[in-house]
Amino acid sequence: MSKKLYEIISKVMSVPVTEINDQSGPKDIEAWDSFNGLVLIDELEQNFDIKFTLDEATNVTTVEDIKRHMKNHGITLDD
Repeated sequence: MSKKLYEIISKVMSVPVTEINDQSGPKDIEAWDSFNGLVLIDELEQNFDIKFTLDEATNVTTVEDIKRHMKNHGITLDD
C-alpha cells in the first residue's frame, strides 16, 4: 500500500515516484502547496475510503504524517 500512496502523491504533485520517501513533504516538493495539499487529501480519501479530520488534514509535514493518520483510520501500509 505504501506504493499506492507514493503513486497518488506522485500524480498529485507531478513528481517522479522515485523522489518520494517518508520524509518528503511541502518543504521538499515545490508543487506541494496548500491547494495541492487539499487535492492530495481528497485523492487519499477517495482511494482509501477514509475521511480525514480537519486537524489531520492540516497537520501534515511529511509523508510519514500521512501514514500515521491513515493508520489511525485502520489503513495498514506495508513497506
